[in-house]
Amino acid sequence: MKKILLIEDDTDLFALLKYNLEKEGFQLAGSQTGKGAVELCRREKPDLILLDIMLPDSDGLEICKGIRAHPDLAAIPVIFLTARASETDRIVGLELGANDYIVKPFFVRELIARIKIQFRQPSPPARPLKSGGLALDRTACRVTLGSETLSLTATEFKLLEFLMARPGIVFSREQLLDSVWGHDRAVTDRTVDVYILRLRQKIESDPANPTFIRSVRGFGYCFNEAPLPVA
Repeated sequence: MKKILLIEDDTDLFALLKYNLEKEGFQLAGSQTGKGAVELCRREKPDLILLDIMLPDSDGLEICKGIRAHPDLAAIPVIFLTARASETDRIVGLELGANDYIVKPFFVRELIARIKIQFRQPSPPARPLKSGGLALDRTACRVTLGSETLSLTATEFKLLEFLMARPGIVFSREQLLDSVWGHDRAVTDRTVDVYILRLRQKIESDPANPTFIRSVRGFGYCFNEAPLPVA
């Protein structure tokens, strides 16, 4: 049974989500305050976190940063639940490491569908993907660059895996959104650019002149078939 941790200060919404998520077969833990949220996540060890941004005593964005900075929590999917609906707010949330961003009011069935998307795990082949000093181990969900193990979010890992498994093929932003985020999503083409930028900052020695993930002007992105070896 998957455990979901809900941090939401609205009493009625908390009760509604608790009822529906438990009815769907999930185990639910949570809090209606942001105080001690990171420690609560560490203690509960959830499979997914639902996090309100505008909490009365805390900033959900700061909580997300704390989750992503904690080695035991960094890989746990985080879905923001918030009334902040602007594109800037969405981009900031995704840049901080959220896997999805849902604007209130929302349909509970849609939220459950988005949660299930995060739990979809195809059976990947055990063979690691390697290119120019960069290695992605799909079985251990680990990425290394030379002798260094990189810290990637779940979505960053999926995006890098998708591109590395198909070197030399150019994908549009829409194709990447469908393949990595799925068809049931509320993110824009700009989201792909944000995640590509974040990946480049982690895997490229010079993110401004990338050797692994190449931009194809007017179309999208491609993983280089034979990037330069990492020094």
